[in-house]
Amino acid sequence: MEIISSDTNIWIDFDVAKCLTEPFMLADRYTYIMSRDALRDEILSPPEMSARLIELGVVAVDISENEYLLANSYGEKYVQLSIYDRIALSIASTRKIKLLSGDKALRSAAIKEKVEVHGTIWLMDMLLETGKISECRYIEILREMQRLNGDKIRLPEKEIEKRLFERGRKIF
Repeated sequence: MEIISSDTNIWIDFDVAKCLTEPFMLADRYTYIMSRDALRDEILSPPEMSARLIELGVVAVDISENEYLLANSYGEKYVQLSIYDRIALSIASTRKIKLLSGDKALRSAAIKEKVEVHGTIWLMDMLLETGKISECRYIEILREMQRLNGDKIRLPEKEIEKRLFERGRKIF
C-alpha cells in the first residue's frame, strides 16, 4: 500500500463535485495522510468535512521535529505557501512519498524539491484505470468538475477537455 501526503484542496474539489467517496475506492492501493493540524485547522467548510475525511480513510498524522523544521525552512523559499502547504510538502519530502495537491504554487515547490506530485485529475485517471469507476461515471464527474471549474474548483481546463474529448472519441 502506497502512502500519499495530501493537501486540502484535493478533497475540496471532490466534495464540491459531490464525489468525495470516489478517491477512497482506491484504498487498496493508497493511504492518504494529512497533518493532524491541517485536518483540524484548515478544513473548516463544510464544518463536518474533516470528520468525514477521517471516516472515509484519511489518516491524521503528527509531524516530526525534522518535518516541522523543514516546513519552516520552506517559508523562506516559498513565501506564497501556507504553513499547511509547507507541512504537506515536508511530510512528502521527508517520508519520500508522493504529494497530492492541485495548488499551483505547492505543485511548483514540490517539483523544485524533487517530490512527485499529482492532483485531482490524476486521481480521476487512477479510478478509471483501475476499474474502480466506470467510464460513464468518469465522464460524469469530469463534466461536473468542468462545470464548476473557475468558480469553486481550479483545475487545468485543457486537461479536462483532453480527457473528455478522448473518451468521447472512444464512445462514438
